[in-house]
Amino acid sequence: MKCRVLLPAVLALSIIACTPPGRPSSASRVLPPGEVTNFDILYGKNCAGCHGEEGRGGPAIGLGDPLYLAIADDSTIRRVAAEGVSGTPMPAFAQSSGGLLSNEQIDAIVKGIRTKWARQDIAASLNPPPYAARVPGDAKRGATVYAVFCSSCHGADGRGGPKASSIVDGSYLALVSDQGLRSIVIVGRPEFGFPDWRSDVPNKPMSSEDVSDVVAWLTEQRPQFPGQPYASAQRVTGGLQ
Repeated sequence: MKCRVLLPAVLALSIIACTPPGRPSSASRVLPPGEVTNFDILYGKNCAGCHGEEGRGGPAIGLGDPLYLAIADDSTIRRVAAEGVSGTPMPAFAQSSGGLLSNEQIDAIVKGIRTKWARQDIAASLNPPPYAARVPGDAKRGATVYAVFCSSCHGADGRGGPKASSIVDGSYLALVSDQGLRSIVIVGRPEFGFPDWRSDVPNKPMSSEDVSDVVAWLTEQRPQFPGQPYASAQRVTGGLQ
């Protein structure tokens, strides 16, 4: 009778003894970096440093802003994440473009951004200007648009005012793309108190043409050779006389 009682215990001990000590179970397996598809991990490691925790913005625009997500579709976000933006600090993250992330990981980031932060009612209710300009802007008209919508914060010549810093600084313009300027004019930078296209002038939102024109004026201020010394009295191109 005792032998029958002890037999299961002996078998159990034998099985345990045959398991190599220190061997992790399948549940505790650490995923190689290339297999991680958790959005929070991918965003935290690759995006948060520039775009901010929870997409609230930092050195770069906030990807968690529902207004930004109302104008930028998934294909746009995926392209920028995968290929980067030439001439700016935005790197390419896809392996196909020299980065470290797989296509599956890029897709997980795009899906996570949309799922976590987008609001479906924003685009329909606000009708913002389109993400990309439909026609080239007019820089000459853009100087007038700047005076109306932007000068109260950034100063009459764009070199800074009581509420905001210079928007024509050569170092800044050398690091931001034309599309980046357009996105900021439309969406604003709420984390810095920078208004969106509706709020520069009370009850007078900017039109898509206004946005295109002021961006064209701004791009005219970009130095030909970024980083080269220039006189402190640098003339602002196309400024109002």
